[in-house]
Amino acid sequence: MKLSIITINLNNSNGLRKTIESVISQTFINFEYIIIDGGSTDGSLDIIYQYINKISYWVSEHDKGIYNAMNKGIRQAQGEYCLFLNSGDTLYSASILAEIFNHNRMEDIIIGNLIMLYPKKMVEDKGIAYRRAKEGKSLTSFDFFLDNIPHQATFIRRQLFDQYGLYDERYKIVADWLFFIQTIVLNGAKVKYIDLPVTYFDVDGISNVRRDLQVEERRKIIEELMPPAILADYDYFAKIDHDFRRMFRHKLSYWIARCMNKSITFWDMIRGKQL
Repeated sequence: MKLSIITINLNNSNGLRKTIESVISQTFINFEYIIIDGGSTDGSLDIIYQYINKISYWVSEHDKGIYNAMNKGIRQAQGEYCLFLNSGDTLYSASILAEIFNHNRMEDIIIGNLIMLYPKKMVEDKGIAYRRAKEGKSLTSFDFFLDNIPHQATFIRRQLFDQYGLYDERYKIVADWLFFIQTIVLNGAKVKYIDLPVTYFDVDGISNVRRDLQVEERRKIIEELMPPAILADYDYFAKIDHDFRRMFRHKLSYWIARCMNKSITFWDMIRGKQL
């Protein structure tokens, strides 16, 4: 079995249907499909039953969070690679898996392009770590200070989870980031970037990540795994990032308020026109 596609879901029946249909429409057939449902009550189970013959394994039960659900999927996975395609995410085309696996892949981690779907636009992921992988450069701890690899468009060799462990369930939002630090930065896992769009990531209705919790959890990981000098660097760049975000929010709010009270457009402000 070449690939295990793992979908986790909780009360997102509409998104689950879209995800299932994008998976079962693939021309590539050397994969298994695993669905981990967190005990949904919104009709998600009805969706699963509709496609039951296309699903290799599924379970619906209460879990302890997103990484607990992902770990359940990993334990069931028999494929050489794992792809985490959560409910609402869809594969780019019916042929995308065939395009990726029409070669004898030997890499530990394969990264494709992620297309983020906003209500009125599509945006390709342009993160720092993502760009460096795209440029063929080695990823470093610095790249992961302010960024991460999009797991929705990343194929992870199943053996890595046996070698380095499953996702650390102590963390609520950065366990995948920790896994990439352990495998890529600390142990030199081989990364391959493929310039193909792999996944549409639907961000509509998704709440913003708690930035304070993300910084706190990442700091704890760096403190445990890396020398004090690396932690000092992280604190320095985290403060720069925090100050920049605060300044940007302040300036943007100020500009909008001025635009609303005066006969001047937002575009005028960007060009430097004064009131």
